Amino acid sequence: MALLTFSATEVAAQIAHARSCTTFLPNWNGPVGLPALILIVGTGVHLRSNGIDGTTTRIVTTEQADPSFAFAQGIDPFRDRDWMAARQAAFRDLTGQFYTDILDDVQMLIDRGHDTIRLATDGHTIRVFLRRAADYLIGGAYDVPSGLGGTFRVILKDATDTHAIVQNRGNCEDFDEMLPYRVPLDALIEVGDRRAA
Repeated sequence: MALLTFSATEVAAQIAHARSCTTFLPNWNGPVGLPALILIVGTGVHLRSNGIDGTTTRIVTTEQADPSFAFAQGIDPFRDRDWMAARQAAFRDLTGQFYTDILDDVQMLIDRGHDTIRLATDGHTIRVFLRRAADYLIGGAYDVPSGLGGTFRVILKDATDTHAIVQNRGNCEDFDEMLPYRVPLDALIEVGDRRAA
């Protein structure tokens, strides 16, 4: 999982642009009728509005970038000397543009006063990464998706800003005897949280 960090101010400008437009860039399924954010992986990694307002001649490509777009920290070709290595660490050789459905979630964080926006991506999905390691209780009980359609009850042993080390506890004996293992930090589900696994 790669964790991308953006300036909330820069992302807010892209959202405002998207919302000011009435025409939008199409996605792979055809025309789009609503504002959105597009993640571009190419010359750097940046978020941009999907709005078309006639004021720019730039086309969305992976070969050129506009410095006014919201670039991921450390992956900005206008500021970061090692941006290409950082991009490859996050996305390997993958390049392209990804229509996202994160605009409302990102706006909520901006409205709450967050100064940075963090996105988690595994190369196939892009989601807003809401919490930090300090938000979780070491030794606390959480649920994590099992990969089998259910969840395991776990005890949190340690956490970084991207991953957690957990130990199964309170499941059947075979599962509880497993060694501690690593899961993405945002896979931890508060006990009693009814979100889908």
